[in-house]
Amino acid sequence: MNDSPLIIKKRGEDGTKIISIRIRQEILEELDKIAKESNYSRNEIINLILEYGIEHIQIM
Repeated sequence: MNDSPLIIKKRGEDGTKIISIRIRQEILEELDKIAKESNYSRNEIINLILEYGIEHIQIM
């Protein structure tokens, strides 16, 4: 038997933060559709989209 301790980090100590946003109903429905079709969570989809947008944004 492995005697290594089970280490549980407190929420927020993994580099993530919980935020609240307002979003149009239509966008939420599209996000949920994408999440269902891709088998990702809504949160994962939002993070992927945000990461892509940040990496590809051009401010003029």
